[in-house]
Amino acid sequence: MPLKKAKPNNELLPQELKWTCDPDVFEFETTTGLKPIEGIVGQERALKALKVGVNLKSQGYNIFITGLSGTGKFTTIKLMLESISSENIQLNDYAYVTNFQDEDRPMLLVFPAGQANKFKKDLGKAIKFLQEKIPQILTTEPFVSKKKQLISDYGKKQQSIMSSFEGKLRKDNFTLGQVKSGEMIRPEILAIINNEPVSIQQLSELLQSQKITKEESEQLITKYASYQEELQQVFRQSLKLTQDFQEKISKMESEFVNQLVSITLEELKKKFKIASVKEYLERVYESILLNLDVFKGQRPAREEADGGIIIDYLKEYEVNIILDNSNVKKSPVIVETSPTYNNLFGTIEKYSDGRGGWYADFTRIKSGSLLHANGGYIIINATDAFLEPGVWKTLKRVLLYGKLEIQDLANIYQFSPSVMKPEPIDINTKVILIGSNYIYSILSAYEDDFNKIFKVKADFDYEMKRTDNALIEYSMVIKKLIANEKLLEFDKSAIAKIAEFGARYAGEKNKLTTRFAYIADLARESSFWAKSNKNKFVNDSHVIEAYKAAHERHGMYESKVSEMISDGTLLIDTEGSRIGTINGLAVYESGHFAFGKPTRITATVSLGNGNIINVEREAGMSGNTHNKGVLIISGYIRENFGQHVPLSLSASLVFEQGYGMIDGDSASITEIAALLSAISRIPIKQNLAITGSVNQKGEIQPIGGVNEKIEGFFDTCSRKKLTGIHGVIIPKQNVKDLMLKDEIVRAVQNKKFHVYSVGKVEEAIELLTGIKAGVKLKNGKWESDTVFGAVEKELNIMRKKLLPPSAKKNSSHESVIKSKTSKGKKK
Repeated sequence: MPLKKAKPNNELLPQELKWTCDPDVFEFETTTGLKPIEGIVGQERALKALKVGVNLKSQGYNIFITGLSGTGKFTTIKLMLESISSENIQLNDYAYVTNFQDEDRPMLLVFPAGQANKFKKDLGKAIKFLQEKIPQILTTEPFVSKKKQLISDYGKKQQSIMSSFEGKLRKDNFTLGQVKSGEMIRPEILAIINNEPVSIQQLSELLQSQKITKEESEQLITKYASYQEELQQVFRQSLKLTQDFQEKISKMESEFVNQLVSITLEELKKKFKIASVKEYLERVYESILLNLDVFKGQRPAREEADGGIIIDYLKEYEVNIILDNSNVKKSPVIVETSPTYNNLFGTIEKYSDGRGGWYADFTRIKSGSLLHANGGYIIINATDAFLEPGVWKTLKRVLLYGKLEIQDLANIYQFSPSVMKPEPIDINTKVILIGSNYIYSILSAYEDDFNKIFKVKADFDYEMKRTDNALIEYSMVIKKLIANEKLLEFDKSAIAKIAEFGARYAGEKNKLTTRFAYIADLARESSFWAKSNKNKFVNDSHVIEAYKAAHERHGMYESKVSEMISDGTLLIDTEGSRIGTINGLAVYESGHFAFGKPTRITATVSLGNGNIINVEREAGMSGNTHNKGVLIISGYIRENFGQHVPLSLSASLVFEQGYGMIDGDSASITEIAALLSAISRIPIKQNLAITGSVNQKGEIQPIGGVNEKIEGFFDTCSRKKLTGIHGVIIPKQNVKDLMLKDEIVRAVQNKKFHVYSVGKVEEAIELLTGIKAGVKLKNGKWESDTVFGAVEKELNIMRKKLLPPSAKKNSSHESVIKSKTSKGKKK
């Protein structure tokens, strides 16, 4: 029985293949008098979120900005932050000073903006003043007279103690002398024998020479021992007397300079009425009185210690300003392009003694950009922050507790012996992270406390609705680029053509891309080509030339694939018909450019148990989405052909000459068509290519990259010569996405190429085979003279071949009975 011929009516009209922007929609001839845009285009949702995040000052309302690159995230946030009113902005200066009670814990001083430098200068002047005046006070009357009196009293008391002790010694024929012990000279008790002083060690020699008797020697030794103990007591009395004398001198010096130091520092307290500053000046006052030797000039202000380290005794009175906001009038907005640990949080620098030792003090504390943005905003690329060691961990801690502790990065990992811990700084910086949706979703799901510290998400859209107002805004965006970069002015045909490419970038006729980085590149290059041609204005031909040139620069891989198809290396037929062989369409990406090319997909069948083998999966070259697509094909086959008899076939599907990973389900309809062709033995037209996803019910679903796929097959057919029979079949839902090249639109107008849209598997099969797909009859079987009827027939034949001989006889006998019964009923 001959098969029924199909007469499909699914061809698209030329006007459905592309949206053409009418230049007359613009009320200008050129952009010369056009006003540049001031705001942001097409990001209403993101702008609302940003306003909430920027204006809410409560803790945790930091902002995470997501969106594709080129959508203007950096530009938008900078413009918004710069437009914020600077009124009533209270910024501070920050400085570290010595903590006289614990030098490893430097003290933080916070001043109103512009005051830290003044304090540093005033304190420096005060210290210098005291260096000059303290020695003067301590070298003039009445201090000199009182000091002389103390010295005189001290000398008399020392003399009295020693004279009393020496008197006791003389009574027992002893005297107080000095002996040399190594390099040291010490006092010693000496015996007087024959009017000669003799050390106690020499008594044995005098005893041997019989100048003294043994009894005399023993008496002298006994008395020497008792006087030796008394000498120690004398020394202790003398030492205490000396200490008392030094304390009295120090106390008297302090009393004489106290008023000078107090008045000098009191002036600073009156000038800087800040609690922490007053506390620090109190400690400075105490320190000066305890270290008058430096101010008296008895000890140099700087000296070299062991190891070559220069000790600056006045350094402890220095002020290390780590942030000076004296020249900042607005809320700081900092874009941190290199968010390393040190750049963000600051560090404590160390200096070497040249012998392997490393040292640090409060003057080596350095601030980072997070502190510089305090009271304002800091913008950080999320990916950069996560790649830098220690950054995310520390940033999260700072935002959670609102405290910044400046540390050396080595301290974070406990590699540094430094124990310096500066006083923490209160941080009120609004942190704005810019990253991808993927990073945001990972952090939101798995990072503790992330949602507490980044409560605002601003998602930048990659497209906007195409309206007349949107087109006007597009022209104003280009005008701003022209003004900023001194490009040639554009006429309205050029603006219209750029808008068309904006729709193509968006992937839909009724949308325009908001990835203005691509639009800006196209505009720049269009201006370049216009200048090269010595034109005064950029027109649509320059835009087309710029697009083609950019495509060509990135199109080497595409041209190589085209060459392999042309010379037969990649097997693609564009004429004739073949069983189980079909032209699928694939998209290849090269940077942000993509191109489509046909790929041969084949199906083979044999007797089996109903399994469909995905060759790519078996070879480990198939992604999860493609695997899912093949499983859906199995469900479709069972739904339509396995309801009455078990499927008795095995089939395999393969992307021929595919040597890389394959993913996506856009070839599902292609694989179904190849499989049905292989089962029914009905050939598929090779002059057609098809793309589309399918569900288990046979409904064709939309796919991505439809323009590139059509253009890829068109280019292949053009190389082999268009004859009017070539075409592409796409899902009907993708018709709204079509923005094809003018070349293809003209070919369709001239009936040299065709584009068809389908919504069901049946429609696609009829186009591919020219045969009716078939309709199910009331008995649940398919029409016999259709593609699906042929599939059902072949499946029945396969089932019978798998039956054992006895079952075949029974089956034949049953068929005869059914036939006779059927005839009887007809009678």
